[in-house]
Amino acid sequence: MKQLLILTILSFVTIANAQEKTTLTLKEAIKYALENKADAKKAQLKIENSEYQIQEVRSRALPQISANGSLTYNPIIQTTVIDGAAFNAPGTTIQAAFGQKWISTAGVSLTQALFDQSVFTGLKAAKTTREFYQINNQLTEEQVIERVANNYYQVYVLRQKLALAESNLNTTSKVRDIVKGQFDNGLAKKIDLDRMTVNLSNINTQKQQIINAVQLQENALKFYIGMPIDAEINIPQSEFEITPAAFSDTPNVASRSEYLILKKQEELLVLQKKSVIAGYYPTLSLSASYNYIGQGPQMPWFAKPSDGVYWSDFSAIGLNLRVPIFSGFGTRAKVRQADVELRTIQEDIKDTQLGLNLDYKNAKTQIENSIITLQNQKENMRLANEILKNINNNYLQGLASLTDLLDAENASTEAQNNYTAAILDYKLAEIKLIKSKGELRTLLNN
Repeated sequence: MKQLLILTILSFVTIANAQEKTTLTLKEAIKYALENKADAKKAQLKIENSEYQIQEVRSRALPQISANGSLTYNPIIQTTVIDGAAFNAPGTTIQAAFGQKWISTAGVSLTQALFDQSVFTGLKAAKTTREFYQINNQLTEEQVIERVANNYYQVYVLRQKLALAESNLNTTSKVRDIVKGQFDNGLAKKIDLDRMTVNLSNINTQKQQIINAVQLQENALKFYIGMPIDAEINIPQSEFEITPAAFSDTPNVASRSEYLILKKQEELLVLQKKSVIAGYYPTLSLSASYNYIGQGPQMPWFAKPSDGVYWSDFSAIGLNLRVPIFSGFGTRAKVRQADVELRTIQEDIKDTQLGLNLDYKNAKTQIENSIITLQNQKENMRLANEILKNINNNYLQGLASLTDLLDAENASTEAQNNYTAAILDYKLAEIKLIKSKGELRTLLNN
């Protein structure tokens, strides 16, 4: 009963593990990454944070209201020397103390900016910052898509190599069994059997190396999509059909995220320069306050005039004008620094524009060459398989040597590996072409 219980538990664990295996198409992998990868999430958080930055700058244009209060005790009151003539005692000097031992004030103050060029410029910059982070989010998503697609196809190629290694292992095992049968019947030499055994061992080693590489690449893919490393994934074969690439004369560089984000940075630097220039402008603000003060020989709180404590209110309204005259050339230096940064980003924009055009030309050339290579490798694989089939038949009939058979097997394996590598080169080139056209998000529609 105990053994039966253990077997039942193990069966349930096996079924549960099997149910956790996730089938991932490229589209599903990309969607998963955009929803779970930290890079994509952080880009979204930056957009959210830009809204708060706008609110912060907008607050500078709104009234600033604050409450204040104080309680002061004067152990020693300062005295003032005055002329006694004011008190009908000409020719004398009177030393009088003004104030009370205790003073308490409470009030409300308000400040309102009426004209501040830096505030107006800051509002424009904040809105532009939000647009910058929106473009940055788009660029981040494209980078995530590119990384996921590249790793996704690399997993596929390694799995193809693993399937090829297993197929070769089965074929070589059958041939080895035939050679062993011939050796047992005195129709083959021991060296032939040993050579087949060594070849079988080499294929086994290659298979184990590929299994390890598949595991490592799958882990990398799961990392790039934000999936738990322990999760099991399955990639369907139908994802890897070779389709003709679409070419255009020259893509519109102005629609690329890399270009748009630099243009938005240029806008921000223009506004930054205007904000520094605003230091030359005067500022005008309105201030108002209302206060209540209590004074007396004892703590004013809850005291009455009968205790010698008196309360009174006072208020003030002011118009404040500040006109900058000379700042030691500090503002001028800041303006020139902002201008240098602006000219620097403009050079980056020109260079990026050239680089994006270069990316398209190179991607176009690379995929054209990949298609030719893929066609050649496919034909080579067909011929190598046909040769292997013929030599295998000839070997079984005693018309070909074991060396010929081993050479044909190696040639067939190499041709198939070259074909799968050509598929990877083509798919990676296809991603580069799609990226150079600014169409990486179309992979979500496939």
